[in-house]
Amino acid sequence: MVAVFGTVMNAVPILVWAERRVSAWVQDRVGPNRVGPWGLFQPIADALKLLFKEDIVPDGVDRVLFVLAPAFAFIPAALIVTVIPFGAPMMVQGEPLQLQVCRGNVGILLFLALTGLGVYGIAFAGYASNNKFALLGGLRASAQVVSYEIAMGLAIVSILMSSQSVDMNAIVADQTGTWMGFVPRWNVLRQPIAFVVFLVAAFAESNRLPFDLPECEAELVGGYHTEYSSMKFSLFFLGEYTAMFASCCMITTLFLGGWSLPGMNLASTSIPFSLLTVGVFFAKVSLLLFFYIIIRWTLPRFRFDQLMQLGWKTLIPLALANIILTGVLAQR
Repeated sequence: MVAVFGTVMNAVPILVWAERRVSAWVQDRVGPNRVGPWGLFQPIADALKLLFKEDIVPDGVDRVLFVLAPAFAFIPAALIVTVIPFGAPMMVQGEPLQLQVCRGNVGILLFLALTGLGVYGIAFAGYASNNKFALLGGLRASAQVVSYEIAMGLAIVSILMSSQSVDMNAIVADQTGTWMGFVPRWNVLRQPIAFVVFLVAAFAESNRLPFDLPECEAELVGGYHTEYSSMKFSLFFLGEYTAMFASCCMITTLFLGGWSLPGMNLASTSIPFSLLTVGVFFAKVSLLLFFYIIIRWTLPRFRFDQLMQLGWKTLIPLALANIILTGVLAQR
């Protein structure tokens, strides 16, 4: 648990730095280059700045919900990572050690439950702030997450039908092996429609561009976190980047073979082999995170009606059709 939490807390500042560097590269700018070599200490400077800023609580707010909302935005995203198998099991002093905090047959269900809880932080922040712009941001986030959570759940159903299990390790094991000796049996190739639906829904669930309608500074000033400052403000962004990291881990596990690669000796339980699989897993996650950042600085924001139409009129029917197609092909 300590190792997983430490990984998440260290991944967030790295992502903040990577986002600034990649966005500067996309826009032909320099990016952070003053604080430390290549600007590597910029996230530390940001954290210190936010730590010493004044924590302002406006008049008329619901103080209990106003204080709890940032924690509600961060904690569910951090807990999602506990169901992820980060690598192959290793033998330590004759005992098998699973590289997964929460091992069980409910991993997928726990992921969906925690994903749904994430919206409460944003909704509470909008309601408790006593600000019309913040309230509209909270309402937008609620509608957005509920809509795309349905599409995400339906995409996962197709994966469960293919693997015949809700255990994350069983889903990874089902993707091992190859076709024709070199093509991996990953779900991204077996279930391409489910992959596209899940990927788009993951972007919407994490409120990232082109789906950042709950913030939308052109219309809502800052959206649900307009009235927040200091460390409460930073906790919302900590939750956003943690959710992004957790989504990439889940996409890797469900669609990209998890910690496995074609040609690996999966029967090995040695410590060096397990550490190698952890490196493979995080290499895949890193590529997905780079894709997340590139998309944010490439695509423009949707209008809210376009956002809802994409969820209800495109992704949900597409995911339902994919479930039917999966069932038909499974009978043959």
